[in-house]
Amino acid sequence: MKRAHIMPFGAELLAEGGVRFRLWAPSAERVELCLEGQGLSRTEPMNLQADGWCEFRSPEAGPGTRYCYRIDGGAKVPDPASRFQPDDIHGPSEVIDPAAFDWQDDSWRGRPWEETVLYELHVGTFTEQGTYDGLAQHLDHLVDLGVTAIELMPLSEAPGARNWGYDGVYPFAPERRYGRPEDLKRFVQLAHQRELSVFLDVVYNHFGPEGNYLNQYARQFFTERHHTPWGAAINFDGTDSRPVRDFFIHNALYWIEEFNFDGLRFDAVDRIIDDSDPDILSELAETVRAAIGDRRPVHLVLENAKNDAHRLERGADGQPRHYTAQWDDDIHHVYHVLVTDERGGYYADYTEQPIEQLGRALTEGFVFQGEVSPYHDNAPRGEPSGHLPPTAFVAFLQNHDQIGNRAFGERIGALAPSEAVDAAAAILLLAPAPPLLFMGEEWGAKEPFYFFCDFEPELGRLVREGRRNEFARFPHFSDPEVRERIPDPNALETFRASILTWADRESSPHRERLQLYRRLLRLRHDEIVPRLKGIGGDSGRFETFGDRGLLVEWRLGDKARLGLVANMGAEGASAPPRSPPGRLLFATDEQDPAGVAKGGLPPWSVAWFLADDQVRAAG
Repeated sequence: MKRAHIMPFGAELLAEGGVRFRLWAPSAERVELCLEGQGLSRTEPMNLQADGWCEFRSPEAGPGTRYCYRIDGGAKVPDPASRFQPDDIHGPSEVIDPAAFDWQDDSWRGRPWEETVLYELHVGTFTEQGTYDGLAQHLDHLVDLGVTAIELMPLSEAPGARNWGYDGVYPFAPERRYGRPEDLKRFVQLAHQRELSVFLDVVYNHFGPEGNYLNQYARQFFTERHHTPWGAAINFDGTDSRPVRDFFIHNALYWIEEFNFDGLRFDAVDRIIDDSDPDILSELAETVRAAIGDRRPVHLVLENAKNDAHRLERGADGQPRHYTAQWDDDIHHVYHVLVTDERGGYYADYTEQPIEQLGRALTEGFVFQGEVSPYHDNAPRGEPSGHLPPTAFVAFLQNHDQIGNRAFGERIGALAPSEAVDAAAAILLLAPAPPLLFMGEEWGAKEPFYFFCDFEPELGRLVREGRRNEFARFPHFSDPEVRERIPDPNALETFRASILTWADRESSPHRERLQLYRRLLRLRHDEIVPRLKGIGGDSGRFETFGDRGLLVEWRLGDKARLGLVANMGAEGASAPPRSPPGRLLFATDEQDPAGVAKGGLPPWSVAWFLADDQVRAAG
């Protein structure tokens, strides 16, 4: 089976042979196509039209041809829609034939969203090899764990030999250091053969600081009317914004259609500024859903600090109108405060009533639904979300941001007692919201996950100094000598220290953590997932008791009732006012899961109960 997404720009193979090269260069006066490789070495003038588009058709070019564009007789630049950059961001682009890969997964029809257990990973640090092939060697581990979907951190070609991926400048070119495009396709196919979905994190809010040549020939790609933390915003709503919108809409379709990805995670969409109607996020989602139709489920997931619940609305059939779900930072922050007692930065918003906020996050999604947020300059944050199903919110204890944006990249296991982490995991993995794990979390990996990059020397120096100065406002880092110990993002050893040690899975205490995660995810698969289809909004209720006691009940899609009793504190708690009905699914204290006989709940204790139709009828 062949898969290709046809684009109105870039290098497209022609049915009659040869290649059509097309570039939008509205601020250039002259553009030339430079061809090389495969016996070619020539420069061709391109016809620059009034609307900024220029095109050239070369009968000699073909797959493997390398090319770039010369702007106004000066610098040579790669294709912004390049499908592959074999020599990094400053080198020529390579013509790729999408149909050269023969897909063998045509029977794959995807997985419904309610089955989702996400596993986020960085290809370069997941294994020592740091490649798609190295990643494929551990697919069976993920299947045995109970994961159903792999989420890859961004793959857009970024500077140097190592990067998180959020500094990408070629959104259509998968990162060369991990392998060629066909290697990525082979990995996706191998995952599908094991019934694993594959998601990709994409970045549509900015381009990285090195290797972005768009301003040399398409200054209209950006606008000074809006500003972001990275400077001028991408022009989604001004004059000449149509080609810019199409660039990103085609990018989403490209990954889904040409690489057969099952979903996309959109990075920090709150940083996308667009005053048009429909805005780019709405148009993109509508276009993707119309293009894919009912051929297979494709899941679109947001990261959005604004807590815009309206982007997650469901239709009359219960299906997402635009976006399937959102990463729920609120629930992460509550978990983090409860298990670590950390109170600085944005965690300050979650310190006064964390157990109440946990109950709200578990039953309504967002903690902040329009309430004032002290951390966000006392501004209202969020929209009401209780009417949305729990499946509209991706929950997690850790992710790349929450670990890597710390000065020393500590994982939760380095910050909290193991029994506290186990209790939080027992809630996370059995609650109705789809859980997300960060690579190595399942065995309590000891490696940090540092922020790392590989910029040219001067930019690297600015990034190193800027990162250390970022932390200067925190009391712990007020001493310059302490700040000097923050790892240099550009140093090779910073990257190397973040690579997982797979052998640790076999030793204690990592082995026991892995057993717990496997047990909980098996329970989720057997007992929770079959009952999630059709779960609606306003399906959960909670009450608190004592300082850290929580009682929650949900009505699931099949009308069964799921109950949780937890003490999320380091001190014992009184017994709950009542015990949820039904049979016991899991408990940290299986002899007395509700703490009735002992007169209270032990520290960090969790118990789950399920009452299905048969249980209620018998009662």
